[in-house]
Amino acid sequence: MAFYTRLVQADTNSYESFVNTLKIDVPEDFNFAYDVLDVLAEETPDNPAMLWLGKDGEERRYTYSDVSRESSRAAHFFRELGIRRGDRVLLVCKRHFRFWFAIMALHKLGAIAIPATHLLKAKDFEYRNNLAGVSAVVCTADDDTADEIDLAAPNCPTLKHKIIVCGTRPGWRSMEETQAYPDVFPRPTDDQRTHNDDGQVLFFTSGTTGMPKMVLHDCTYPLGHIITSVYWQEVQEGGLHLTVADTGWGKALWGKLYGQWMAGCCVFIYDFDRFHAADLLEKIEKYKVTSFCAPPTIYRYFLQEDLTKYDLSALKHGSIAGEALNPEIFAQFKELTGLSLTEAFGQTETVVSLGTFTMMTPQPGSMGKPSPLYDVFIADDEGNPQPRGQVGEICIRIKNNQKPLGMFHSYYGDPERTKAAVAGGIYRTGDQAWQDEAGYYWYVGRADDVIKSSGYRIGPFEVESALIEHPAVLEAAVTAVPDPVRGQIVKATIVLKEGYEPSDALVKELQNHVKRITAPYKYPRVIAFVDELPKTISGKIRRVEIRQADRN
Repeated sequence: MAFYTRLVQADTNSYESFVNTLKIDVPEDFNFAYDVLDVLAEETPDNPAMLWLGKDGEERRYTYSDVSRESSRAAHFFRELGIRRGDRVLLVCKRHFRFWFAIMALHKLGAIAIPATHLLKAKDFEYRNNLAGVSAVVCTADDDTADEIDLAAPNCPTLKHKIIVCGTRPGWRSMEETQAYPDVFPRPTDDQRTHNDDGQVLFFTSGTTGMPKMVLHDCTYPLGHIITSVYWQEVQEGGLHLTVADTGWGKALWGKLYGQWMAGCCVFIYDFDRFHAADLLEKIEKYKVTSFCAPPTIYRYFLQEDLTKYDLSALKHGSIAGEALNPEIFAQFKELTGLSLTEAFGQTETVVSLGTFTMMTPQPGSMGKPSPLYDVFIADDEGNPQPRGQVGEICIRIKNNQKPLGMFHSYYGDPERTKAAVAGGIYRTGDQAWQDEAGYYWYVGRADDVIKSSGYRIGPFEVESALIEHPAVLEAAVTAVPDPVRGQIVKATIVLKEGYEPSDALVKELQNHVKRITAPYKYPRVIAFVDELPKTISGKIRRVEIRQADRN
């Protein structure tokens, strides 16, 4: 039986019974590395934990026993460097297999792991290192990232150690040195032993509207991802799961570690440099991936390929994350594969808070219904619950001052922001949605992105979805531009598919298309064609950047 079954009680015959019966036991002083990884290594030592594929075709396969031993060696190595409970360590490892050894080692030490993307520059590393008080950084060696860290280091007074994941580099230690250390790291019994409310993982938000915030999760955070993997991604015990994300993002911990291992599912790590739809489809076919999770953009590029050329029969489940799913993508993928993609909603601050769970019928374009972990509702600007059908902010009630499982511990180093985030016993997500009569939630957009025109409130996602249904449109971002009569009007910034060219005729065609698909007042009165949309380094569209450019 999968590990999670020891902790979970749930009746999944219906969504209602799931919500009413789900209970996840939280052990005292829970530590994922000891209480899950090492237990699996002892009980099922030969079961596969990770299949890693390098860009040059190299394969590495690791069992739970392998990862347990390698993480213990790394823990000894880190401890010798002086890393202790509560220390902050930056992990900039792309998709290198030693990320899994390093983060498990930090869990064993009680240090706080900070995943970071390799796309950061010196000023970004300086900002993160100094804001978090980083004492060590672990970095890949096959790109320019180490150079950027070296440029930042003289301005980072707390940074004591620079560690490369493989090979050598002047002034850096190498994780290859860990092979000289013991492969068992006993659980500490002194003041280095971790407790449930200790910080374990710290994420920097993607910064879609401002400078990144530091979101701290405690040692119980992995348990919330039972919902992610088992009831939303539907990973299989003994299966192979692929989530498209590098380790610099929280999505990697959603889809490449905690929940998957608790479910007894091996994770597939493809360490590619550049995404090519055909290449990824070939890997899904060759390695018989059983469950897959990716942003909508990946599916859009898949649908540009001839999916009938690939044997995807091993694939039993597909899910969407990162951005809302356009119904047209749902319909095309189902027609070609027979699989109904399932969407979910969550943030850096939470695990899945809304989802299309195993016992539910997917509604194309809907985020699903509330997770049993969270008391979700739609609120107005004052925090008052709104009736079904009314657009408002997605909020989560905090009962008796006790944060729900999987919700963030705090904004690290910022108690005032933490207090404000849960003021009045409500966590406000900043995202707008509405709930239909069947209880499904439908995404509208970030609160800052909602367009107010002639008394109407227009969500960008609905207009973007309509545009993407047109055969000429690859990507679209909808924003507001000022208008002296209507207050604001709808603008669409569009990336065209290959073979299409901008023209006045196409503008008119797209406007009429939107009028046919959705309420006519929502059509974009302004359309701009661009080669690419501005995005964060995590791939999310920066509508704020489009709005700023329009104001200048």
